[in-house]
Amino acid sequence: MATDFFERQQKARRRTALLVVYFALAVIGTVIAVYFAVMLVLLIGGAEFAMHGHGPGTTPWWWNPKVLFWTSLATTVVVAVSSLAKRAELAQGGSAVATMLGGRLVNPDTKDPDERRLLNVVEEMAIASGTPVPPVYLLPDESINAFAAGYTRSDAVIGVTQGSLCLLTRDELQGVIAHEFSHILNGDIRLNIRLICLVFGILGIATVGRAMLRARVRGRGAGSVKLLGLLLFLIGSVGVFFGRLIQSAISRQREFLADAAAVQFTRNPAGLAGALKKIGGLSCGSRIDSPHTSETCHMFFANVFARSWFATHPPLAQRIRMLEPHWDGKFVKTARPAPSGARGITPVFKPATEPAAPGPRRPGTTPPARARIQPESFLPALGNPTVDHIKHAAEWRASLPPTIEEAVRSPLGASAVIYALLLSPNEPVRNLQLEQLKKVAPQEAFAETVRLHAHVEKAARNGKLPIVDFALAGLRGLSPRQFIEFKQAIKTLIEADDEIDLFEFVLQKIVIRHLEPHFTSARRRPIQFYSIKPLLPDCAVLLSALAHLGHPDVAAARAAFELGWPHLRVNTPGFELLPHSECTLDKIDSALNRLSEAVPHIKKLLLDAAAHTVSADGMINDNEAELLRAIADALDCPVPPFIQGVQPSA
Repeated sequence: MATDFFERQQKARRRTALLVVYFALAVIGTVIAVYFAVMLVLLIGGAEFAMHGHGPGTTPWWWNPKVLFWTSLATTVVVAVSSLAKRAELAQGGSAVATMLGGRLVNPDTKDPDERRLLNVVEEMAIASGTPVPPVYLLPDESINAFAAGYTRSDAVIGVTQGSLCLLTRDELQGVIAHEFSHILNGDIRLNIRLICLVFGILGIATVGRAMLRARVRGRGAGSVKLLGLLLFLIGSVGVFFGRLIQSAISRQREFLADAAAVQFTRNPAGLAGALKKIGGLSCGSRIDSPHTSETCHMFFANVFARSWFATHPPLAQRIRMLEPHWDGKFVKTARPAPSGARGITPVFKPATEPAAPGPRRPGTTPPARARIQPESFLPALGNPTVDHIKHAAEWRASLPPTIEEAVRSPLGASAVIYALLLSPNEPVRNLQLEQLKKVAPQEAFAETVRLHAHVEKAARNGKLPIVDFALAGLRGLSPRQFIEFKQAIKTLIEADDEIDLFEFVLQKIVIRHLEPHFTSARRRPIQFYSIKPLLPDCAVLLSALAHLGHPDVAAARAAFELGWPHLRVNTPGFELLPHSECTLDKIDSALNRLSEAVPHIKKLLLDAAAHTVSADGMINDNEAELLRAIADALDCPVPPFIQGVQPSA
């Protein structure tokens, strides 16, 4: 398994390109089949083939360029319209997929102990991996299964069946959730939605054929219409057959990688293996009962069909032996889950030795100290969380004041927490910010910000980004109007003192970028830059801003810039440290927007250069590390927290 985040992103892009090739071949095959179906119907119907001077004696019956053109056009339009219609249906990303499957959004403030345990596991995984906490959906199925869906980390969701919630221990549930997070980190979820749309496009031919079969047609052409409808239905079905094969082939090769990533994440193969064993011993296994199961089968944790030629996952026994080579081949006999009302608060099969969900906090509990790291260790950490990061996340949650944890679970409280994060430690500046905030924020939000400020300020000493990731779940509960007010309020806080605070600006950008897909239909722009040369001015802006940060002396800032620039690995002359006056927030914003549209390799070079720029003394301190994590997040590159005793290997 590749350990480099950018290499995995490149592989995900190559898989997408391969999918496009496969799909194009499938469409070409469908066009040819439809053409021959039309020619056959015309032949049987006695149509005249002598067109444009070509008589039956000069050309074979099956060749007619005019018919080929029109059938090709019509088939392509049907496939494209069907695919685009499905894409529009799934425009909201993961939440649309979860709703389509009958999922119910788990309330972030739920009091149900099983649901609370599930949310705790998901929150810890998100904080440990440096990603926003995704919404969690519960499917009504009694089987054991789960999925991750979305276009990006910003609109990703986690879906879990009721059976998983009731039948899995915390370690097993953690293994399953880690598997799904690996799909999010590796960029698989975007490919999964594209698979749904493309296969549905081919299905459009069968839909047209079915409509023709059901149509009431009278007269001499009725038989030809019915025959063509039957042939189109068969062709569409065969096209979907091959589409499913493509779907399954692409999915199977990723499941072993996701299993391996989950084990690397949790360092507990027994947890993931235990979940797979219970699937094998459960009468309903991992089956999903939904009209949309066949469309989405490739994105689940395990096969959704009991037996199928279109198995999207390797056999259970094979996956288990990859985790436990000496497994005896016996599945864990598992009973169906009892109704939630009859279970009480104790999950089925939960052993007495299992760690319970975090209980009341101990006063003074703090997470492990964050580490000073070498710049060479920054890149290897991207997208590579470990069990130490999970422990850190759990301890960080335990150290969070109850007032903040309660606040972030509601839209109003989550807004206030973000406002409090952006308040300056300088009292005169903070007073100015509060004065401006009072004019643009609702009175309740302003009062909550004042109440929470001291708690947030204390918690932020252990890192601001985890608080942001934690608050995003509550912020998704804002109404569209409240979201507009929220954006205006944080903009007001940042601009209140007319000073550039790069970290607060990037923090604002992260929050808005992760929330906008939830409130608008806007999607991340596709890759625009495959070469770093057109982006060098943007790199110069960002690296100059980082060099000036903490270096009021121009000579020191220039030295920091010159330390980082060579890591872009370009020989283009003419780029040097920009004056502080040219590193405005507008230019930084524009630079980050353009850089986010670059291929992973360019982002890798930029982040390496940024890490060396901020570490003029050879080490990255806490504040510098969090700023780098924020910039990486703005470029859609998740970085786990840096903690004492955990040094990523270069």
